[in-house]
Amino acid sequence: MATNGEVAAAFEELAVLSEILGANVFKVNAFRKAARAVEALATTASEMDVAALKEIEGIGASTAAKIVEFGNTASMTELEELRAQIPAGLKEVLAIQGIGPKTARALWIDAGVIDLVTLKAAVESGAVAKLPRMGPKTIENMKESIAFAESARGRIRIGEAMPLAEALVGELSALQFVQKIAYAGSLRRGRETIGDIDILASSTDCAKLMELFCARAEVARVLGQGDTKSSVLTKSGVQIDLRVVPLDRFGAALLYFTGSKEHNVRLRERAIGQGMRLNEYGLFKSDANGDVADGAVPVAAATEEDVYAALGIDWIPPTMREDRSEIPAFVKGVPHPELIGVADIRAELHSHTTASDGSMSIDELIARAQSRGFHTIAITDHSKSQFQANGLDESRLRAHIKAIHEARARHPQMQIWAGSEVDILSDGSLDYSDELLAELDWVVASPHAALKQEPKVATERLLKAIRHPLVHVIGHPTGRIVNGRPGLEPAMNELYAAAKEHATALEINSHNMRLDLRDSHIRAAVDAGCMLAINCDVHGPDDFDEIRFGVLTAQRGWLPRAQCINCMDAKGLDAWRMRKRGR
Repeated sequence: MATNGEVAAAFEELAVLSEILGANVFKVNAFRKAARAVEALATTASEMDVAALKEIEGIGASTAAKIVEFGNTASMTELEELRAQIPAGLKEVLAIQGIGPKTARALWIDAGVIDLVTLKAAVESGAVAKLPRMGPKTIENMKESIAFAESARGRIRIGEAMPLAEALVGELSALQFVQKIAYAGSLRRGRETIGDIDILASSTDCAKLMELFCARAEVARVLGQGDTKSSVLTKSGVQIDLRVVPLDRFGAALLYFTGSKEHNVRLRERAIGQGMRLNEYGLFKSDANGDVADGAVPVAAATEEDVYAALGIDWIPPTMREDRSEIPAFVKGVPHPELIGVADIRAELHSHTTASDGSMSIDELIARAQSRGFHTIAITDHSKSQFQANGLDESRLRAHIKAIHEARARHPQMQIWAGSEVDILSDGSLDYSDELLAELDWVVASPHAALKQEPKVATERLLKAIRHPLVHVIGHPTGRIVNGRPGLEPAMNELYAAAKEHATALEINSHNMRLDLRDSHIRAAVDAGCMLAINCDVHGPDDFDEIRFGVLTAQRGWLPRAQCINCMDAKGLDAWRMRKRGR
């Protein structure tokens, strides 16, 4: 069955494509309304019939029929028809910051833009400048966004790659002749972007496995098909490589193809120092010349744990395999760094309701947080400057605070805080007065605008917010979008020092489009003694699932549970909140 997120994404794509093709605004809005309605459901839309779906506000007879069709076929006839009418390359044009459906239509119809290459050519030729509302500043911003997109081209976000890999591994693992299968590479290491997806398998019928892999419906082109390795390009443009290895060598191969290259080099150096050789086939004893005899039986190869153990090392989590001192940290007998996990996260401290741009009511949000086993939810709808996100002015915020406090009586088993995601304005001041901020239980201060500031200005801006006595957390501190925009580039060391001094937590925003702080920032913040928060920035029910990407990024930054406020118990977290206010 299709998930609500998949159905909502299909409706959103229908809306975008319809708008590009000039459909009337009522039709476009109906698709968007249906997307929001499905995303907000607690039940699975694709399991419902038309009659039940029509009872849901925002879903009519036509959209209900499309949901049923999607549940039965994993597609919608109208969506496929619209896709066929529009150049496939317009998808990458829409990914450029600042280009929406109406602009994409104008670029396509009036300037002949069909992909990123033709967009760049149209900008350079002056064709784009002739279009309405395309002033010099807009053109300059477009050039910067194109340059940034080109530098990131060929890599996809982990949020797109991981579901693809998990679905493929799940599908192939169900085959009787597949003995073992896993994804490897940078995806297994939790990198924020992935070049291609590496799948490793052991099988009793390699030829059949390769045949089925290359014949899957999602495959657009077979790049190569062999006995032990095949490569395909999916219809969404993702390259997937499948390698088949002997079952008794699976661990060594998984270790090798997971990487990183630098981590593998360190392991090989350690093996040589112990009179052995390590490669993708196993760990072998070598002679005085460092050579391995033909047909030699490996010392270890079946599992990663076996290989590491033979080298005198405890198993190292894949997210830490980046040659950042992880090997000495995991030598047997040495207390090694703990690994934070999704189960350690006990609170969501950055969330939005229908009061601003979220899709759930206060009660729906609380119920979803409770179903995750959380003891605390901080409701932090946008402040007034985020007008495009329906940000709350002072009177609406006060009414919202009252509504949240009233919800506590309905949900006494949970700690519920009335908060706000308050904009850090370009000069570092906050979007609400101190008097109003003091009425809130919880304040997340985030930069949303002026994200191209000079580093010195950006640093002072964020320092001002960190030092503010009523701010608990700095949300997505740089404002970057993965594969979208670089965001602010402040002097991070100054932020870490101030955050520790003023007991202000820095956020790891778990959404796969943000992952901000990024892994390198986290490692430095941990070393500086900062407290960090791992939040999902929840806007809809499925956003709670983004937590795994934040946790993977936290693991890459070696974040211990003791420095993550979301890992505290309810009393400890509330005490931390109050101590911050007490300062």
